[in-house]
Amino acid sequence: MTENQHLRSPRGGLYFEDFAIGLVFEHPLTRTVTQMDNMLFSNMTLNPQPLHIDRHFCERETEWGQPLMNSLFTLGLMIGISVSDTTVGTTIANLGMTDVKFPHPLFENDTVRVTTEVVAMRESNSRPEAGIVELHHRAFNQNDRLVAECRRQAFMKRRPA
Repeated sequence: MTENQHLRSPRGGLYFEDFAIGLVFEHPLTRTVTQMDNMLFSNMTLNPQPLHIDRHFCERETEWGQPLMNSLFTLGLMIGISVSDTTVGTTIANLGMTDVKFPHPLFENDTVRVTTEVVAMRESNSRPEAGIVELHHRAFNQNDRLVAECRRQAFMKRRPA
C-alpha cells in the first residue's frame, strides 16, 4: 500500500481535502495518438475539417505537411489521462474549462504525457459536502513540447464522515 492510498476513494480518486495548492501530478499513463483516433473522433463529432482527415490535402495545402490531431480530442485525452490519479469516483461534475490553449501541434504518431497542478481550491458555498478544485493540466509530446493546456474547475466530493 502506497503512502497516500489511504486518502483515496474506493475507486481511486482523491477527495477535496486530499488536494493541496501547489501539488503536481506527473501522470504515469502516456498514449501514442494514431490516424484512427483522428478519423474516428472527427467523424463521431461530424467535423469534416480536412486538416484532420485528409492527408493529401495536408501534404499539398498546409504548412504542416501532415494531419493535425483534432484539438478537442487532444483536450479530452489530456484530461482523461489525469483522471485515474486525481478524480475518478470523486468528481461530482466538471464546472468548466478556461484558458484552453494549443501552443504546438500534436501530430499522428506523437506520444502524449500529462502533468496536473492544483492551482486553487475552495469549499462550496452552496453544498457543504463538496468543494471546488482548480487544476492546471498540461500535455507534452515525446519531445517535451507543450501541445495543450487548460485550467479545469472540478466540483469534488468531500471525504465522508
